[in-house]
Order: sequence, then structure tokens, then C-alpha cells
Amino acid sequence: MPTFRTPLAAASALILAACAAPDAATTDAAAPATATPSVSDPAPEVAATAASAPATVDNCGTEVPVGESPERIVAIKSSAAELLLALGLEDRIVGAAFLDGPLAPRAGDAGHEVPIVSDGLPGQEAVLSLEPDAIFAGWESNLSVDGAGERPQLEGLGILTYVAPSACKDAEHQPHPMTFPLLMDHVREAGLVFGAETEAQELAVDLEDQLAAIAPDARGLSALWYSSGSDTPYVGAGIGAPQMVMEAAGLANIVGDVEDTWTSASWEAVAAEDPDVIVLVDAAWNTADDKIAVLEDNPATAQLSAVQQSNYVVVPFAASEAGVRSVDAVASIVDQLGAIEVED
Repeated sequence: MPTFRTPLAAASALILAACAAPDAATTDAAAPATATPSVSDPAPEVAATAASAPATVDNCGTEVPVGESPERIVAIKSSAAELLLALGLEDRIVGAAFLDGPLAPRAGDAGHEVPIVSDGLPGQEAVLSLEPDAIFAGWESNLSVDGAGERPQLEGLGILTYVAPSACKDAEHQPHPMTFPLLMDHVREAGLVFGAETEAQELAVDLEDQLAAIAPDARGLSALWYSSGSDTPYVGAGIGAPQMVMEAAGLANIVGDVEDTWTSASWEAVAAEDPDVIVLVDAAWNTADDKIAVLEDNPATAQLSAVQQSNYVVVPFAASEAGVRSVDAVASIVDQLGAIEVED
């Protein structure tokens, strides 16, 4: 379990350690086999409770300690920053980066302005200059040599690293499929990692109650989740957050049989399915209006029923990732569907 240290000082320690690292066997042998109890030792029942609690969680294949309560956290991607805010940890966020747009307002962020490190993926130098003791990344790729740094290296500097579990890409750890019960488990796990267990439990229950209060559209409408691309659309597939949200809203994903989070489709295949509704992802760099123009200008899609009838539902880009926005996305889609009359 890593001990949190100032990264700049820890970097010097790593260099010295590399020059004169003790042999592992010698280190183990130097440790006493048993410890003499003292009057400050916990009572047996307390010790048993502590021993039964997990010391780590498996996070995309990396063991991450729990119960450390990091005080200086860098959040990369909106899903990470918004969960920290929803847990009431805004005062611990020393920097946020690579956000997908304005942060969604949650109970914990009233009047608090999150410092922005970078509009794009931050480099390791920029991240380390903030002297974090934890980095919460929305994507695994955020923690790379071209990004904030690789996980083993950062952990060697005493920095806890945690990736949104819904974003794990390895087949052994990737949710298959992503579901709302899993999302609530992820919220609770983040509470363990960042020292906000009670707040995470309350947040998960609140989100569960909000979801249960939503009546999905009952018309059995088919839909396409259109994220980006003009010649070849990039769309939500069958096991990721878009599928989870659409299913909860009562929509049938026309590419739901593709066992991936996202996939590239062809407009000809989309036209053959002729979805009743098109979910448009709205981003500053590729707006919903941009996508409508693509659909109306493309001969392969201009005759789609959804295009002809303007049966569009709009969601913010950040809702494409599983997180605290997901329930709100379901509610918003259902509300927008209520204004759509699908013609036969």
C-alpha cells in the first residue's frame, strides 16, 4: 500500500533507491517475525473488524488502497470530477483537466470553482506540479506516458491512481454490459478509495431512488446513439453507457447486438434499420446541430424517418460516460421523447 508523499521529493528518493536498493530477502529478514503487544493495541474485536475490511480494490487490474482519504486530488475527465463533487470532495480537488464541457451542478459544488489544469489531456509535469496524492482518471488512457504518467511510476511517487471502473478496457475487468447496479457499486467503491464512504452510500441510494421514479417510454421505439463522424458514424454499441441509458429510457438500440462500448457503423446499415429516434451527442467541438446537418445533407440518411420527422433527442457529451449524469440523462431522454410523435 503506497504511502502518500510529496511527488517532487519522492522522485529524488526513487533515484537514490535505484542506486542502492536492498535485496528483497534481506528486507524481509530484517522485519521482526512478531510484534510485542502494547497498551495502545486495539481491542480484539476492533482488530477483527479492521482485518475483515478490504485493504485494496482491484481497479482495472491495479490494486488500489482504500481508507487513505487523499487530500490533493487531480481529476481527469468530467465523469471523475463530477463524482468527486457529488461526494462533497470539492475542497480536495487541486486541479481538473480534459473536461467534456461545463461540470454538472451537484450538491457538493455550490459556489466552488474547480481549478482547470488543461483543456486537453495534461502532461505529467503539469500534474506533478500540483503535488497530488491521488489522480482520478475517467479513462485508462489518461494514465499513460503521453498523459499524466503511467500508473506504476506514479504509485512509486506515492500517488494513488484510480480509473473509473466503467472505463476498464481489458476483457477481464471491462463491465459486460455496463448496468445501473454496477454504476452504484462503482460510486460506493469510489467512496472507499477517496474516504467518503458514507457520502457515497447516500449518493448511490439517491441515484437509485431517482432512477426508480422514472417511467421509461413504453412505445418500443428504436434508436441510434450518434456520437461523432460524418462519412462513418461513431455510435453507442451494446455494452457501454449509451446502451445502459437508452435501455433505461425505453429505447431499443439498433446496434445493441455489437458487444462493445462503441462501434463504427455505416450509414447504409443505419438506413436499413431506419431508427425511430436518433440520440444526438452535443459537444462544443461537434454540436447536435452539426450532426443534424450531416444527417440532412447525406443522401443515405436524409430519407430516414427520424430525420424526416426531426425525431431527435439531445444529450451532452459528458453523458456518454457512466457517472452521476447517467440517471439525469435517462430522465432527460424520457422527457424529450414525450414531445415526439412517431409517425408510422
